[in-house]
Amino acid sequence: MSAPHRIFLGAFGQPGHAFPMLALGRRLVERGHVVTYETWERWRDQVTAAGMEFLPAPEYPVVPTLGGALSPYEAAARATAPTRAAIAARRADIVVHDILTLAPALAAELEGTPTATVIPHLYPVGAPGLPAFSSGVRLPRTAAGRTLWRQLERALETGLRRGRDELNEARRRVGLPPTVRLHGGISPDLCLVGTFPQLEYPRDWPPEVHVVGPLLWEPPGSPHVVPPPGQGPLVVVAPSTSHDPPHRLVRAALAGLARSEVRVLASLDRRPPPRPLRAGRRARLVNWMSYAAAMDGAALVICHGGHGTLARALERGVPVLAVPHSGDMPENAARVDWAGVGLRLPWRLVSPTTVRLAVERALERRAALTAGARELSAWASVNDGPTRAAELIERRL
Repeated sequence: MSAPHRIFLGAFGQPGHAFPMLALGRRLVERGHVVTYETWERWRDQVTAAGMEFLPAPEYPVVPTLGGALSPYEAAARATAPTRAAIAARRADIVVHDILTLAPALAAELEGTPTATVIPHLYPVGAPGLPAFSSGVRLPRTAAGRTLWRQLERALETGLRRGRDELNEARRRVGLPPTVRLHGGISPDLCLVGTFPQLEYPRDWPPEVHVVGPLLWEPPGSPHVVPPPGQGPLVVVAPSTSHDPPHRLVRAALAGLARSEVRVLASLDRRPPPRPLRAGRRARLVNWMSYAAAMDGAALVICHGGHGTLARALERGVPVLAVPHSGDMPENAARVDWAGVGLRLPWRLVSPTTVRLAVERALERRAALTAGARELSAWASVNDGPTRAAELIERRL
């Protein structure tokens, strides 16, 4: 371990971004560092329980509301000044920020403080011949397919240039010069990608980018739930933490699997359904549960394809049926399919029948899919993501 350092963390408050940074912060504290974590108020107790100083992040609406909304870059520009003051007051040796949390990065640059970026999912930067990120398209198998994506690179770059222009406007507002990099929100010095290397397409990696493994954290006190009785394969339904309020996926799974021989353990993720849900005799529906505990011994995990949930399932050696909703979920589902650790079902096709058929297909291929998932689990058992990320931060310092 290195000498103690003062480390400032900053992350957007949604669980898919706040939780990986919590995992990293906890490991940094265990390694003797003084850690401050700026995030949303809702995570105050969890941050302090992990031994970090909690700092409430400025929270601005970045979705349309009656009172208007800010773009993510406008919100970052507004949050930069108070974040800069916090970094300066703590004399931080390094600022580690989430890929969607740009205020700490801008503030650190103004202070002359080194930065590192945490990407809590697959690496979103493209490469020649690879399909566009979030397209949900698998790696091309032929030269013609690779050529097609190369031909589309210029069109895809147009969107990146637009994003760079918006970032440069935010930089201008806080007093920073423009950047020429298309991914200017990612640190050019150290980038920590919190996923399995087995889910990343082969490519030439920049020297500052490191795939460290999943950064997994679960809220303390998550209930351990007993699965339904019986001998049938256990299917865990783990919905997204930020999508699907009507619980369409949970409804389809409960209805579609009601007459099958599988046992179903489904979570509402602490979101009341708009209409009552019924669980059959082989199913158990709970408000909240420990995914880490529930997935032990499961035959399959059904989820929306959020990275945190599928990484937890694979870390437990359980294959995944990904039903991608939006955002990076289609990309995650494509990688699961490509890596041979699960299957995918398009969101537009979700129904009780299609979920049942997809589960039956996954169970028919259970041996191969489980073998693939267990390879990732074995890798994770000897490659701890938070530890590797902490070591790289120490090396940077």
